[in-house]
Amino acid sequence: MASNTLMSCGIATAAFPSVLSSSKSKFVAAVPLSGVSFNATSRYTMSADWMPGQPRPPYLDGSAPGDFGFDPLRLGEVPENLERYKESELIHCRWCMLAVPGVLIPEALGLGNWVKAQEWAAIPGGQATYLGYPVPWGTLPTILAIEFLAIAFVEHQRSMEKDTERKKYPGGAFDPLGFSKDPKKFEEYKVKEIKNGRLAILAFVGFCVQQSAYPGTGPLENLAAHLADPWHKNIGDIIIPPISP
Repeated sequence: MASNTLMSCGIATAAFPSVLSSSKSKFVAAVPLSGVSFNATSRYTMSADWMPGQPRPPYLDGSAPGDFGFDPLRLGEVPENLERYKESELIHCRWCMLAVPGVLIPEALGLGNWVKAQEWAAIPGGQATYLGYPVPWGTLPTILAIEFLAIAFVEHQRSMEKDTERKKYPGGAFDPLGFSKDPKKFEEYKVKEIKNGRLAILAFVGFCVQQSAYPGTGPLENLAAHLADPWHKNIGDIIIPPISP
């Protein structure tokens, strides 16, 4: 009975390594079995955390915060590109973490949705408002000029920094609460930041898709409509529009 069980386990492991091994586990066959055609010392390693059974690319060694071995398009094979992508992802994450509450909070307070908030820009001489109040120098050309100068200054200052870590995590005035003082906790915060940032990117993409499907509406309005009639207000209503009587 015991020998049959060992034989079955050995055959199953040899045939289905990706099923019997987790994304972080290593199986070492230690029992030599006669009549089974697999190497008893072979190892089955699935180290790509994002998809069990997928090999981790050699250039993603898990040292970066939030590195789960995910690069199906192999965009990071060139070391210079990989570092640039890490930096770009982190910056986009931070922008989206600002954008998502900036979209949701005004709509939740009844101050309009993010789509209608920008309609003033399409009106010649339109006046920008923020939470219902006029913005000083709030004409489109003036705002664009201010944004251009401000972003150009920040990007120039950032490009002057050659240390890749300080470029992404400058600290100092950008860490007023001192989260980076404890190195161990700082590494934990880095992972939390990139995870929340990726969720924010997906959320903002969802806002854009919803607005395209239901023009002029905000995400909370979309959510309320779905909760009120989930059988009809869903993605199926967009893919297969209802037939008018």
